[in-house]
Amino acid sequence: MGRSADLPRSSGEVDGDDTGCHVLHVDMDAFFVSVEIRTRPELRDLPVVVGGTEGRGVVMAASYPARVFGVRSAMSMGQALRLCPQLVVLTPNRSSYTEASSAIMRIFADVTPLVEPLSLDEAFLDVSGAVGLFGRPADIARLIRRRVFAEHQLTCSVGIAPIKSVAKLASGSCKPDGLRVVSKDGVLDFLHPLPVNALWGVGQRTAEVLRRLGIRSVGDLAVTPLDTLRRAVGAASADHLHALANGHDERAVNPAQVEKSISTDRTLAADLLTEAEVCRELLRGSGEVAERLRQAGWVARTVGIKIRFADFTTVTRVHTLAEPTDAASVVYSETVKLYRSLKLDRPRIRLVGVKAENLRPAGEATQLALDLFGDEPPAGAPTDRVIDALAARFGKPVVGPASLLGRSEHGSVGGFNRSIDRSGRLAAPGGNE
Repeated sequence: MGRSADLPRSSGEVDGDDTGCHVLHVDMDAFFVSVEIRTRPELRDLPVVVGGTEGRGVVMAASYPARVFGVRSAMSMGQALRLCPQLVVLTPNRSSYTEASSAIMRIFADVTPLVEPLSLDEAFLDVSGAVGLFGRPADIARLIRRRVFAEHQLTCSVGIAPIKSVAKLASGSCKPDGLRVVSKDGVLDFLHPLPVNALWGVGQRTAEVLRRLGIRSVGDLAVTPLDTLRRAVGAASADHLHALANGHDERAVNPAQVEKSISTDRTLAADLLTEAEVCRELLRGSGEVAERLRQAGWVARTVGIKIRFADFTTVTRVHTLAEPTDAASVVYSETVKLYRSLKLDRPRIRLVGVKAENLRPAGEATQLALDLFGDEPPAGAPTDRVIDALAARFGKPVVGPASLLGRSEHGSVGGFNRSIDRSGRLAAPGGNE
């Protein structure tokens, strides 16, 4: 999906005929920064970012005053500070963002059971069954915005449209703190002037291919012959993009859809040169991923790694386990095996990532174990449970692997990566804030 920064904006309310517009896309505004500012109101009107603070640190989220200087999420922290020397840089606090996200999702669920979260800070809602109780879709959007602000001192932007892809674009076009209705009859008028990279599925490479064909707007794409598009980007992508450009999107809001993966990655302040250094990062990442699996009530059948070298070449490897797990020790053991299978000779590594996918509810896995092994399931990870309990009571860090003691979180960059991703890819932090 194209970044909202690429869209023409008109913040505030853009109302219209919402008959048949049953899809809402709710997107929190500068979510990570806004959560931080709730407890630091003196920063409200200052340029603020959340992200890594040393070496190759990156911006995870930027406040709107920071964006005036050209600061954007995914930008290197060095570049952000050059653009705005007075920038206030805050270290990410993942638990605060997760807690705020859960509270906001509960507000959505009060309105409709048809809620499809996309990430911590955005979700689709189907409100077709809620209009009798709460009024027209635009009124429901106003109700959500009022509750989010009144209960959590956060703002959000809401797009209202007949289809998901247009609702998401609409929310991006009215940021921050806005509302926009795209009527059923006005979908093409809204879509066609937009830059082609605003469409869901047009990344940097695809946009460049389309530009070489003279396709710069969504309208250009809509009138391009399908055969031409298929030769340029392949049949599947061509059919998908051509349909979106002509206002066709058959996907329903799917509340049963679950995370395809939970992952974390870190860009290191200095290249890693030894296996011991890489294993230390794999240990850190395995602990984070396993903790998030347990918090979400999932176990993973597949474990993977992502390694990026100094020349930016990237390799990934995955392995499917005999039994699903949420244990850090199991995840770590598998990631080390995957890393050693690369058989690297004196590598220089700038990024290490750990990923868990093929997820299923933990209770389902426990029942399977009982079916296979009787009344006593296989030994789990009691140490992990104790660590979780200590963290819940006393906060972090309380206890952890000895090899990580005394090592600053700032030795690596981007301590929290918003990476629950339904497309199977690592989600870019703050892409539509």
